[in-house]
Amino acid sequence: MISSEVKVAGITIGGNSPIVVQTMCNTHTADIEPSIAQCIECAKAGAQMIRLTTQGEREVNALAEIKKQLHALGYTTPLVADIHFRADVAIMAAKVADKVRINPGNFAKDFSKAQELFAEFIATCKEYGTAVRIGLNHGSLGERITNLYGNTSLGMAEAAMEWLRMCAKEDFHNVVVSLKASNTVVMVNAYRILVQKMQEAGLNYPLHLGVTEAGNSDMGRIKSAVGIGALLAEGIGDTIRVSLTENPANEIAAGNSLKEYFSSTGDGNSNELSQYRKDMASVEEQKAAWIAAGSKGCFTPCIKFPGKDRNDVIIKASALFGPLLLDKKLDDFKAEFDCNVDNAEFKDNLMQASRRKFTHPEYIACPGCGRTMYNLEQTFEQVKERTKHLAGVRIAVMGCIVNGPGEMADADYGYVGAGRGCVALYKGKERIIYSIPQEEAIDKLLELIENDRKGTKVSE
Repeated sequence: MISSEVKVAGITIGGNSPIVVQTMCNTHTADIEPSIAQCIECAKAGAQMIRLTTQGEREVNALAEIKKQLHALGYTTPLVADIHFRADVAIMAAKVADKVRINPGNFAKDFSKAQELFAEFIATCKEYGTAVRIGLNHGSLGERITNLYGNTSLGMAEAAMEWLRMCAKEDFHNVVVSLKASNTVVMVNAYRILVQKMQEAGLNYPLHLGVTEAGNSDMGRIKSAVGIGALLAEGIGDTIRVSLTENPANEIAAGNSLKEYFSSTGDGNSNELSQYRKDMASVEEQKAAWIAAGSKGCFTPCIKFPGKDRNDVIIKASALFGPLLLDKKLDDFKAEFDCNVDNAEFKDNLMQASRRKFTHPEYIACPGCGRTMYNLEQTFEQVKERTKHLAGVRIAVMGCIVNGPGEMADADYGYVGAGRGCVALYKGKERIIYSIPQEEAIDKLLELIENDRKGTKVSE
């Protein structure tokens, strides 16, 4: 799908432009010096766009200062303000940021009021030349949409279309849209439905792709590669973020691996196939030979992934085989690596990321941002270590209430930041413990899971 072009400062998203790779800071935006340092680190790593959380007026002012100082130092990477709950802050941020991301599900409680505020927001964006991302997340669609469509891929697409029609009505087209979920099937289906609906409506806004709360390490990369890869393979997607519960700079290398795998080589005018197309051609040739030979049983293609960068090769292997598994076009595969990859472990991870076979716990973890008030990366590793025996159990580790109760929609249990040094624990969508010191929270989480299995109640 060739989308329209969106300008974000000196960057073009959409049209025939290359895929734009972006990331998000996990610093507190009001802490200006650490935020500047992280922006510089990400820019040096190759980030083409950097997002910062912008909760209130203090953060808007801090963002303005961060942008000013970065420009003075020669760093002009576009900065994106991430807004939740505060339409007034979105309007303020539109005067400062190069782009503003809003989540329609929590832009305003009343839909009529939300429409009114959105029109004011768009007018400000027009005046200041600010781009917009309409960023919906599975689990935070708002009560009105979920009552109509449920918490589904269709609901996500329908919600996005409402806001895109409002943009078109206001003759505002500097818009990108995203539909993220931690469940790769939900995420991929949501984008596919949205593309169809946009085409039917004569709209062609660029798409930002990402698997939200993907986690870290191998699984975070594999899960992201499955979801993003499935869509890039179909020509869907103009800008991507690989969300990892790690240093944000690490997201850039992961994003570039996907960009490289799906991009043709040469100077941009080359007709040479991308490596993905070459690998897919090999899969198809192997299948044709398998059928011609009258083979029985399960077709198992084998593809070699050369290279010594372990993260790079597992991302590319996941982007090839993962979508085929997800769409049930393949049941098995063989990947050959030149570097140290445990094939059995990789296969288990890819099967789980593709929602085909669950052999270990399913983790949902946000990457953290300026709203997070505890050491998310360290805590997530501790939770993983202490719950690794709970095969099939879905556990969310979330930085705050914004990415917490709503966006961990698929989780059986949740560990959610509830303020400085405090955590809330959830069973499904029900908050079981409202606030507990972080030092006690993992013990209480395990007690909650074990007692729930026994049918007893966790102690307060």
